[in-house]
Amino acid sequence: MQAAPKIDAIWNHDDDQGVGVLSAIEAAGRDEFFMVGGAGSKNVMQHIKDGDSVLQATVIYPSTQAADGIRLARLIAQNKSVGDLVSHTVPRTVQLFAPVVTKDNVDEFINDAFES
Repeated sequence: MQAAPKIDAIWNHDDDQGVGVLSAIEAAGRDEFFMVGGAGSKNVMQHIKDGDSVLQATVIYPSTQAADGIRLARLIAQNKSVGDLVSHTVPRTVQLFAPVVTKDNVDEFINDAFES
């Protein structure tokens, strides 16, 4: 915060870590920018809902993303295909559903969120 006299936006990769980031922002008295988090914690969603911080959105990471990635890597390593896909090989790109939570839709997601 001290090294950057002007900030437009902050991407915080992890909502659990974001709790500390928000504390640092508040301690520095900074509010000229917006922040977007990642993971979708209930604490962060409550800040978004309350509108009481620079935090304006979070991206929910699918709970299966690590397991899915490991399964796909294993298939590649074993030179196998994904049986339930039309493709005969493991796809080069897999797009996961990762909704962006904002003040407009936070009520849709907050009850299923985890605590930081």
